[in-house]
Amino acid sequence: MNWGNPYDWTELEWQSATWGERFMFIDPYFWSYFGVALALATSIIGASWGIFITGVSLLGSTVKAPRIRSKNLISVIFCEAVAIYGVIMGIIMIGKVQTIESYPDDQIDECYTTALFGGYSLFWTGVSVGLSNLICGIAVGVTGSGCAIADAQTPETFVKILVVEIFGSALGLFGVIVGIIQCSGASFLKNCLP
Repeated sequence: MNWGNPYDWTELEWQSATWGERFMFIDPYFWSYFGVALALATSIIGASWGIFITGVSLLGSTVKAPRIRSKNLISVIFCEAVAIYGVIMGIIMIGKVQTIESYPDDQIDECYTTALFGGYSLFWTGVSVGLSNLICGIAVGVTGSGCAIADAQTPETFVKILVVEIFGSALGLFGVIVGIIQCSGASFLKNCLP
């Protein structure tokens, strides 16, 4: 089946098509894989950004107080967890994608609509998970940076700021939960038969 042109439109019909019709005929598998890529890439960017922010402050603060080296590595671990959330969601999302092996010609609209719904569902799952993990990584990085600087100056503040950092890290976990709920409705029928 030619998913990109299921109605075999001519060039003139494509030129007169609306933007909605053009978006509708983008391959559903493209939307699916693009969503997986967004979830992975933006989660990893968020984690690396957070590690960069935390790491710079941690290294600078150890000059004044070498004792904070090991206990402040918890901030780097929280940032790394954000990337792991993206990998977990990528695995869950890619498990939803199946190739449609057979379909009857009179059911082409229903098969295509089902595949398109699954593609859009996985795309928007990737967007929401990726954005939540990107923001989570930055939030954990900034909080971890503050934690390292404050711990070098006043050691009593470490546990208090760590609690704030844990709540910042929970934002990424909420994104994963929302993503699981979002992609639960995505389905590609292996055999699209009536």
